Amino acid sequence: MRYYRVATDGNAHLVAEDDAGAFDLTAANERIDSFTTLARCADVAGTSIDDLARRHREDAPSVDLTAADVRAPARPPEVWAAGVTYEISEEAREEESNTPDLYMEVYRSERPELFLKSTPSRTVGPGEAVGVRGDSDWDVPEPELGVVVYDGDVVGYTIGNDVSSREIEGDNPLYLPQAKIYDRSCSIGPCIASTESIDDPHDLTMTMTIERDGEVVYEQSADTGDMVHSCEELVSYLERHNELPELTVLLTGTALVPEDYTMHPGDEVLIEIEDVGTLTNGVVDV
Repeated sequence: MRYYRVATDGNAHLVAEDDAGAFDLTAANERIDSFTTLARCADVAGTSIDDLARRHREDAPSVDLTAADVRAPARPPEVWAAGVTYEISEEAREEESNTPDLYMEVYRSERPELFLKSTPSRTVGPGEAVGVRGDSDWDVPEPELGVVVYDGDVVGYTIGNDVSSREIEGDNPLYLPQAKIYDRSCSIGPCIASTESIDDPHDLTMTMTIERDGEVVYEQSADTGDMVHSCEELVSYLERHNELPELTVLLTGTALVPEDYTMHPGDEVLIEIEDVGTLTNGVVDV
């Protein structure tokens, strides 16, 4: 199943979708008001999130997602990210950097690059705008598969946009936090696809399309199977000596790095991942 957070009458409802349609879990049981709550209840009941959702389907009204006000599917206290997990990403980081060997060493290393990407106040959802730093002249969206971790276990997948200043990071790798963490620097959504609904997270097509003034200025696809580390490996390293919040999202790196492009206010970025959905965001200055 896929899980959406939908604004209804001023409140957020959790909506589940499968091949038969979408239904309002919160309307069926007001205590299931978020994906975190659903995962918590499933954990206590010793069942999967999808099985728990199916138990409430008969009492849940149908929802038309095409007309719904869809928000970020969750507000995790922490969003983490992995870097240099695809060869093209390593090549792009080498190209922008004054210390290119550093990135090759990370790409070839057993230990992945992991960093804190975002907090709730810096994270936006579908339909909201991501931000461009005012002190950077080279800024790009980075489409990524997001792994959703509940209490140490992978429970689903989402789409992430790891917006980055290539100029700031290229000046010096130690500037990475400033290149990665700022207002509206991260987007996740439009939903969380359960692990039961994804046959293999390492066999998904990922496509990014960028539009400016109604014209497509970038469109490329990649395959998550090209990651040098598996999702399980990345989560394993994230959890080492690091107590995570109840719900955490880990972005797994990008294989799509636009060349000769920088984001402008008014651009629209569409990221589609097979079996998950499409995350759409505008762009504003911050």
